[in-house]
Amino acid sequence: MQTLLLSLETSSPVCSVALHRVADGSLVGQSELRLDKSHSTHLTVLIEQLLENTGHALTELAAVAVSDGPGSYTGLRIGAAAAKGLCFALDIPLVAVSTLRALAAHVAAGTARPESYLYCPMLDARRTEVYAAIYTHAGEEVLAPTPLLLDADTLAEQLAQRSVLFFGHGAAKFQALLGERADAGFLAGIEPSAVAVGQLAVAAYHRQEFQDVAYYEPFYLKEVYTTTPRT
Repeated sequence: MQTLLLSLETSSPVCSVALHRVADGSLVGQSELRLDKSHSTHLTVLIEQLLENTGHALTELAAVAVSDGPGSYTGLRIGAAAAKGLCFALDIPLVAVSTLRALAAHVAAGTARPESYLYCPMLDARRTEVYAAIYTHAGEEVLAPTPLLLDADTLAEQLAQRSVLFFGHGAAKFQALLGERADAGFLAGIEPSAVAVGQLAVAAYHRQEFQDVAYYEPFYLKEVYTTTPRT
């Protein structure tokens, strides 16, 4: 019986997979590897080990969910390729979940008086740039995902309206620029997780919000910059 949803999170240096029951969204198991540039060699191994450790099989999957981005171009591409391959092979639907929205939902769920804050996940985009968005505790989008060049005045309008919690591996750069402020809180150690992706994906599965497996591409947010190697 197809009762499980497999989630993949590969947008950051953390390679993460999780299993949820589609009936009630309960977590069956999770596994992650915090090893930089490990996605291409370890993602399928993590999936196999998670299924084996939880006593389940690929044939029990009702859908596969993938972190949609933004984030690492290479990581997102690897996650999308693995998810699409499983969906094609098993003839099951593909669900895509915003990396930033999943991160914000995860933090809001663990915050006391969550309605008191806005939630701003920030992912490092190199130099003084981050990928960021702002959400309410209920997941309403206040600022759509965007690349932000950081300075001391970034997001001044949002900070003037309500206290904002910042988190993700790009938030430390903003904290250094912003300094100490009563209306800005910074949370350390918050990373994208397949568990958070899976929680939103189960709800999307029941709404039948599926991707076209043949044509799906991750939400890179910016055009990929490549160079020609020197000969």
